[in-house]
Parts: sequence; structure tokens; C-alpha cells
Amino acid sequence: MALFHSFQAIPLKISLFFCFLSGLAEAQIVSSDSLRRADSLFSAGDQVNAARIYEIALAEGHTATDPMLLKLASAYERQNDVPRLLYYLDVYFERHPDDIVLRRMNDIARANNLSGYETDDLNYFYLFYRKYGLYVLLFLLIPAGYVFTVLLLKSFRKQPILTRQKWVIFIYLFMLLIFTNLPEGVQSGIISHDRVLLRTDPSAAAPIVEVIGRGNKVSILGTKDIYLRILWRNNLYFIRRDNVWII
Repeated sequence: MALFHSFQAIPLKISLFFCFLSGLAEAQIVSSDSLRRADSLFSAGDQVNAARIYEIALAEGHTATDPMLLKLASAYERQNDVPRLLYYLDVYFERHPDDIVLRRMNDIARANNLSGYETDDLNYFYLFYRKYGLYVLLFLLIPAGYVFTVLLLKSFRKQPILTRQKWVIFIYLFMLLIFTNLPEGVQSGIISHDRVLLRTDPSAAAPIVEVIGRGNKVSILGTKDIYLRILWRNNLYFIRRDNVWII
């Protein structure tokens, strides 16, 4: 009897599945129509309404294209909304690291007394890593592969391996691991509200160290419940997650 009811439920499940696919396809069509309308509005000079439609599409889960990011940046520049302008430029920069975009963000930030966009050595290292990191990694893997092969052959031939050689390859591989993973483990975020509180601990009862304004950029080093652990002016603080646009 239970088997009979199970077979009866199969057509219902199939029907629900196709209804879900139909709804998903309809949503994608609506989203595409909205984006075409936003493109038309942007071309006609109505960047305010175009940006609003783009934002709705992003909130519904649509993936931002590169032209969309640049259009949103342009629209918010026209509206003098500097934090959102910097946010979309930074998202674009994450995809396409470029010195021109980095300098542009720095100029805008300096003109508006915002911190976190400095063209310092750290940012240039990050730019270099994003542009050429893969090639550097492949270059560094060549000697690592050679040394590993030599040690493997010595092991097969039962030849002695000096402790110093083991330590050298271990340290080399450890540094290679750090080079590969360290930049990827750090995220950036832009403060999305005015008068955001920086605390010493991830708690509403923790002392307030500083208050920073909308548009400043911080480095995110981890999370703790509803708080983000951030690096701000070479010090570690905690900030509520809902006060940050994570890039």
C-alpha cells in the first residue's frame, strides 16, 4: 500500500519540479527585460532610474556584468553618492586589477577624506598578485618540482637525504603556501552607514574605540557571529556585519 502511494506521489513531484523550472525561466525573462529597460534608460540619460533597476536585479540574484558595474559607478558618480561609486569601482577592480582604476579610487577617496584606498606598497603588491600571481606561482613551482623529484629519486634509491635539504624544501613549500593563500584570505569591505562603531571585542558591551563614516574601506580578516574582524589603520577591531558592503 505504501508503495502504491509512493508511485502516486511521483507525478505530483514531477509537476512541482516543472512548475519550479517554469517559474525560474519566467523570472529570468523578467530580469532580462528589466535589464534591457535599464540599459535603455541609461542610454537616454536617466541614470537614476537605470541604477535603481540594476540594483533590483542584483538583489534578485542576477550576476553583475562588467558593463553593469561601470554603469552603476557612473550613475552614482552623477548622483554624488561617493561610497556606492567606490564600491562598484572596487568590485570591478577585483575582477580586472588595473593601475588606472586603483589611482581613480585613490583620487576620489582623497577628495572626500576617505581612508583605505591609498596607493601604498600593500595595494600595489595586491595589484601585482592579482595580475601576475598565477605566472609567479608557476615559476616558483618549477624549482619545487625539481627538488621534490630529486628527493623522491633519492628515497627510491635509498640514498641518504640530509636534514638540511629537508628543511630547505619544507620552508620553501611553506612560503609558497603562504604566497598562494594569504591574499585570498583577506577580503575588503566599504562602510555602508554613517557613524559606525569600532569595538575592541565582538560584543555590543565592548568598549567603542572609534567611530568611522560611510565610504571608508576596511580589510576583513574574519568573522565572529554578527561581527567582522577588521584591520583599520594597522589595528584590529570588530564591526557589525550589516554595516559593511563586502566586496
